[in-house]
Amino acid sequence: MSTVSTVVGGISFWYAREGTPAPREPLPGDTGVDVCIVGGGYTGLWTAYYLKKAVPFLNITVLEAKFCGYGASGRNGGWLYNGIAGRDRYAKLHGHDAAVRLQKAMNDTVGEVVRTAAEEKIDADIHQGGVLEVAHTPSQLARLKDFHSVEIAFGESDRVLRGARETAERVHVTGAVGSSWTPHGARLHPAKLVKGLADVVEALGVTIHESTPVTEIKPKHAVTPYGTVRAPYVLRCTEGFTASLKGQKRTWLPMNSSMIVTEPLPARIWDTIGWAGRETLGDLAHAYFYAQRTADDRIALGGRGYPYRFGSATDNDGHTRPETVAALRELMVRLFPTTAGVHIDHAWSGVLGVPRDWCATVTLDRSTGLGWAGGYVGSGVATANLAARTLRDLIQQDSGQAGPTELTTLPWVNHKVRRWEPEPFRWLGVHGMYAAYRAADRRESTSPRPGTDPVAKVADRIAGRH
Repeated sequence: MSTVSTVVGGISFWYAREGTPAPREPLPGDTGVDVCIVGGGYTGLWTAYYLKKAVPFLNITVLEAKFCGYGASGRNGGWLYNGIAGRDRYAKLHGHDAAVRLQKAMNDTVGEVVRTAAEEKIDADIHQGGVLEVAHTPSQLARLKDFHSVEIAFGESDRVLRGARETAERVHVTGAVGSSWTPHGARLHPAKLVKGLADVVEALGVTIHESTPVTEIKPKHAVTPYGTVRAPYVLRCTEGFTASLKGQKRTWLPMNSSMIVTEPLPARIWDTIGWAGRETLGDLAHAYFYAQRTADDRIALGGRGYPYRFGSATDNDGHTRPETVAALRELMVRLFPTTAGVHIDHAWSGVLGVPRDWCATVTLDRSTGLGWAGGYVGSGVATANLAARTLRDLIQQDSGQAGPTELTTLPWVNHKVRRWEPEPFRWLGVHGMYAAYRAADRRESTSPRPGTDPVAKVADRIAGRH
């Protein structure tokens, strides 16, 4: 075992490798624009990109509290895939066909990001190897088969179900008894994508002000310590940091997720693991993991760790608890025993936005000009792009430049969500939920029965996930 220490925090490994971007100037004072976007992550930058491409004369300003990609966009697991939070609920509310349209839009979004990155010459280490989700226990296998059938019912005719032997031929995950694979997924380098996108947006003529925290959003105004930006449209694209805005403490819960990344692994270890297709990799546990094989042959793996900080607080530059790092390492070794002696180069954390009903949404209030998108619950790398194109269409429709489009009629548009409970109920609820999920996973790991642990079902109902 190496004695070299693991870097903890420092935003993320992605920035440790790439370096943080040169700072852009903060807002110099009061100003007026056509569209003000609050948040310089994927949602805000993609929205600026598509709006400026559609209507080049628009005066667009992006306000970012730290630097573009400081939040989840620069810390995530690099999963560009077709999952969207809340699809099953949207099927119940709006009908199966409406949810199928939403799923098809997400399938297409993966290709849209890949194509646009190529067209704009953004090198983000994108490899379209699909998404492989594995099952380790009889309970997980039962859920996997149900999940696979449901995805096919929502239009994924190209999804493939694999048994234990076929799964091991793709990736040798210890104890895997089956898997489901979809081609609608790609691995990428999160920071390279967000940095490249910010540069492209700026080159199009969009103004980006960094080190400019917005403290309050109200109709036609975004308030900062340096001045107020006035605009007919003010768009909130702050995802897990939404709770820091005045009046938004209980809107979306900032859920923590943590990651580790190994040193580059030698060929002898990859020979035991496989993973030549470089699929993004996850499982059907209740407290699930997500992983990728990076372009320089590391394993980057994440999970929930310490799930929530009291009062909807967020971390300080990705700081991660030692017990979380140890737990993620233990999980990695359990999945891939030949990694037992490898060094963990970096560990970090970030927050993702979780609505009370676990449904991602995109909204434009035509009476106030306020818009927002988010609540992606960890599926934001692709969903942010679909949200951005939808915000573009909603603004063009509202301003009379275009009529309704396929995107503006998707069931997640203008969906209303109730607020989270006040403290201490939020903290107790989230920590209780994840304690229940981890206990359920432990019981399922030793049970020969295929059914989902009843405690996990209760936790799902209480959380509002089903």
